Amino acid sequence: MTVVPKEKQNELVVGVDDVAGGYNPHTLAAQSTVTTALSSLLLPSTFRTDEDGSPRVDLDLLVSAEVTDADPYTVTYTLRRDASWSDSAPIAAEDFVYLWQRMREEPGVINPAGYRLIDDIASREGGKVVEVVFSEPYPGWRSLFHDLLPAHLLKDAPGGWGTALADSFPATGGPFAVRTLDQPRGEIILERNDRYWEQPSALDRLILRRASQHDIVEALDTSDNHVALIRADAIALRDVDELAEAKPVTVTTVPRPEVVTVLFRPAAPRMGDVRVRTAIANTLDRDELIAVGTRSGPSAHLRADAQVIPPSRPGYTATMPPETGDPAQLLTEAGYTRTDGQWGRDGRRLELTIAAPAGIEPYVAVANEVQRQLSLSGIAGRVLTTQPNELFGQDLGLTDASDNAVDIAVLPRLDTGDSAAVLASSFGCTTSPQDGGTPIPGNLSGFCDQAVQPVVEQALSGEVLLSDALAAVEPVLWQQAVSMPLFQVADLLVVLPEAEGVTAGAPFAGPLSAASTWRREDR
Repeated sequence: MTVVPKEKQNELVVGVDDVAGGYNPHTLAAQSTVTTALSSLLLPSTFRTDEDGSPRVDLDLLVSAEVTDADPYTVTYTLRRDASWSDSAPIAAEDFVYLWQRMREEPGVINPAGYRLIDDIASREGGKVVEVVFSEPYPGWRSLFHDLLPAHLLKDAPGGWGTALADSFPATGGPFAVRTLDQPRGEIILERNDRYWEQPSALDRLILRRASQHDIVEALDTSDNHVALIRADAIALRDVDELAEAKPVTVTTVPRPEVVTVLFRPAAPRMGDVRVRTAIANTLDRDELIAVGTRSGPSAHLRADAQVIPPSRPGYTATMPPETGDPAQLLTEAGYTRTDGQWGRDGRRLELTIAAPAGIEPYVAVANEVQRQLSLSGIAGRVLTTQPNELFGQDLGLTDASDNAVDIAVLPRLDTGDSAAVLASSFGCTTSPQDGGTPIPGNLSGFCDQAVQPVVEQALSGEVLLSDALAAVEPVLWQQAVSMPLFQVADLLVVLPEAEGVTAGAPFAGPLSAASTWRREDR
């Protein structure tokens, strides 16, 4: 048997910070550069992001997608007959139903507001025509049903949604298939999917390989890596600059749809008073939090001074007002006194729980800095780092009123393409069927303001322009001290000349979303 020399193999190697799971792109717990990359290459979507940031129907999966009725508001998707999962099961209506049901019922999912508007999903023509009926008009419907999951394998799987794509992909429906997913070794090998019904990948193989940032840059220097996609710090930036002096490389900053945010949770008893939340927010040195979180990397230039739209998205406008209110005076008004340098009330010191997803940076680093700053101001705090699934599914219970409630959470806020859905999912109310439809918080902060909820709903249904809705809602959010956005996360993309066709990609889709068109050209 003839062995093909490594340098002649039609493959590209991408250096990344990590390859750890899970890989469910619909959960906050699984968000990472690798999750975005794998989902774009392995899972089918109804729409993709175009180069100008607008949604484009994915004709690899769909024949058409259009609004077919105004009352009730109905969107009809017609799927290609040859679109199937890698185990030969058809991609069909049941996959739409599964994702809809999970997105409206599971905790810790990303921007579920649009899915909550769906009343029913009907199947016709063997599941290849899907009719989605909404309770009211929803102009952001094109942001739904991206990264469909194989319902026939997941709906009855042990562990259910919580373990879906925890460490593997049971079936795929994209141009690549998984050959090896080895988390301990830090390597994922994707190969051309021979069952893919559309244009085959130009590459035979794509390898994602974990290493330290320094080792990744060294591997670029020796051409063992051809591409790098890392959340670089100042040291890595220096290493890349030195590499660029020695050999031709292309270096690009790639913003991710992720804003590092500090939530001051009204759902927690100690944070229910807006005076306390404002005092805590004003105690923190936001500039220092940003410096700790960005590590002087590319994200340092993407300060997030608005509550909903991230800095790199068109339409972003800073809305953050000047800081007002002396923390000591506000805490005193809320009934606290400072004794021996420590704030307390009713004989108990003020001690806050600050949560972040375990092992996920920059969230843990920022949480530790929040704790450090508060302690210097006489406010005790403990940092709680739990596994992401537990944090988003249990620790941030929407109705947690116990003394063990999370007071402050350092979390990602994700943009899925519909900013109205981001607004409704992050700050809107939902209703409680147990209490006759009483509005309750429908977000991780536990915030629900019935005064602004009508505007949130009108933005979601398109009754008012998003810009008008944000002009009305964002001042309230700042005044209520619910959320302190810090910065947008960005990766550094470094590309050697032999990796042809590698670009930053469409906004928020990630560079690897176009990997099926990449080519290897040894020079």
